Amino acid sequence: MANALKSEGPVAPELLGDLAAASRILAAQGVVDGFGHVSMRHPSAPDRYLMARSIAPALVTPGDIIEYDLDSNPCNANGRGSFLERFIHGEIYKYRPDIKSVVHSHSPSVVPFGLVGVPMQAMFHNAAFIAAGVPVFDIRVRFGATDMLVSNGAKGVALAEVMGAKDIVLMRAHGAVACGPTLQSAVFRAVYTEVNARIQHWTLALGGSAPVAALDEEEGRLADAVNQNAGRRAWDLWRTQVRSQVGW
Repeated sequence: MANALKSEGPVAPELLGDLAAASRILAAQGVVDGFGHVSMRHPSAPDRYLMARSIAPALVTPGDIIEYDLDSNPCNANGRGSFLERFIHGEIYKYRPDIKSVVHSHSPSVVPFGLVGVPMQAMFHNAAFIAAGVPVFDIRVRFGATDMLVSNGAKGVALAEVMGAKDIVLMRAHGAVACGPTLQSAVFRAVYTEVNARIQHWTLALGGSAPVAALDEEEGRLADAVNQNAGRRAWDLWRTQVRSQVGW
């Protein structure tokens, strides 16, 4: 029942600010528009996660953040609406204890790779994580004709199972999910999944049937290890830009 759950405790204001800023960063980088959401596992309670109320990402403030259990029940909504697809987040956190942040988006360059039999490949080092493979979740396989939304726990479980050990999963005729061991890494991956998709479209158009010299799995593993630290440079830039606009 909504609001029946007890909170696992307060979260530091700077972490709430970072989570709210993540929504605005994703909007500024063209990953989300009026739709899409980013969450973070509760820093002191792994069986809870934090996500904004149902609001356009570019408008999120720290005061919009709601705490959820992993069944995606809100504990402090106080009348605020929740995203219909919050189950994406809760079920991935259940399935993957290593994941600390989840981004769901409909970024336009990414969507086509869930529609055709052309696998997404890592086109450059910033998108090295893609070299590990990008599965495609087709909701109709388990649920037949639907409204395409992951709007309950069963659909969230099915998505998490298809994602498996990967950190990116495409959703046929819908969008994608990017995950990471930190909020910053999940945002980085969501942004560079979109950038990589654009580069792959250009590469295929330029090369036609020519082979594509994308990163192989080992190159991807090595480059992604570097990006875990170097990627913070991008976050620091994006976070500073948001702070200069809103003051938090």
